[in-house]
Amino acid sequence: MSAKTQDQYLIQLDGLRFIAVALVLWDHWMPEPHQLPFGKLGVNLFFVLSGFLITRILLSSKDKTHDKEGGLGRYLKKFYIRRTIRIFPIYYLSLIVLWLLQDPSVRGKVAWQFLYASNIYIVVKKTWLGVTDHFWSLAVEEQFYVFFPLLIFFIPRRFVIPFFGILIGLSVLLRAYFQWSGQPWYVSYVTMPAALDAFGFGALMAYAQLYNPTTFQKLFTNRLFLWLSLGALAVIFVFSIQATQAGVSQDANVYINVWERFFASIFFMFLIGGAIIGYKGWFKWFLENPVSIYLGKISYGLYVYHNFVYNHYHSPATHPVVRLLNKLGRTFEDFQDMHMLRALLLFTITVVVASASWYLIEKPINALKDKYAP
Repeated sequence: MSAKTQDQYLIQLDGLRFIAVALVLWDHWMPEPHQLPFGKLGVNLFFVLSGFLITRILLSSKDKTHDKEGGLGRYLKKFYIRRTIRIFPIYYLSLIVLWLLQDPSVRGKVAWQFLYASNIYIVVKKTWLGVTDHFWSLAVEEQFYVFFPLLIFFIPRRFVIPFFGILIGLSVLLRAYFQWSGQPWYVSYVTMPAALDAFGFGALMAYAQLYNPTTFQKLFTNRLFLWLSLGALAVIFVFSIQATQAGVSQDANVYINVWERFFASIFFMFLIGGAIIGYKGWFKWFLENPVSIYLGKISYGLYVYHNFVYNHYHSPATHPVVRLLNKLGRTFEDFQDMHMLRALLLFTITVVVASASWYLIEKPINALKDKYAP
């Protein structure tokens, strides 16, 4: 693909990262119930995007090292060093601060949290953790990183596409099994193997872009596939809403528990593919707007910190943001019902926190990537 297209792809993906984190924040800060699972969609978009980026990195690195002596060591060293430098610092900083503050989501659960096993804790204990609930998705990502690089390195290229297809199929079957066995909805939601269709569709995109660029161009330039996949996802949502209105519990809603992630992943695959090709018009303006690009750049910090800035269920009365919200509620009539204004205030605070984190912690540490894993 041309250098221009590559530049445009990098720019527009930052805009998509902002959309993904915005969906999560909207879900967590706006009053329930939500007709659509905005938070799930935001996380799913991150998973598909991660599947694409990680697979592209791994396949490219494999091509350079596979037939060379010590190639596996260099391949794994570069990948894990770069991932560690990007992901670990503010994750572990958050856990250490929460431990010092004696937060119950960390105290007594240190091993689960520090080993990126919070999602396994949720499945085993059949309960959520507290203010670090959202760390389950980071655990899923890290668990994916454990096995996926090795499989990519050793699987011959001719078997890569069937392998991705198997991952996608097995994840759907696993969610169906959880549904059939009567597990709570969140078991299939937070289990890493049950999320592999999202990563798998992203991986298929990466393979196509690297080795079949003509097919990639044709497939993702045609916006019909984007709209058809959106329509299919909309049908799933309609059926899900109808089931809920008919009295079907969340645990028994097969449309959301089994099929929503599958069809959402297909839609996001075409959405991301379109961004790689490059959108035009208003969507291009939105994705390449400097504000969207910046918020996409700090999206990891926004995601990590947003629950600590404010969590409706777990932030104590002594929390400074809770005290600020209560003061505004006493000062301005009906402030508690001004949900958009409250969300905007919380978003502004989170952006300030994430920006400080980016410039003081993440950006300086990220600069070490090229030194230790060029």
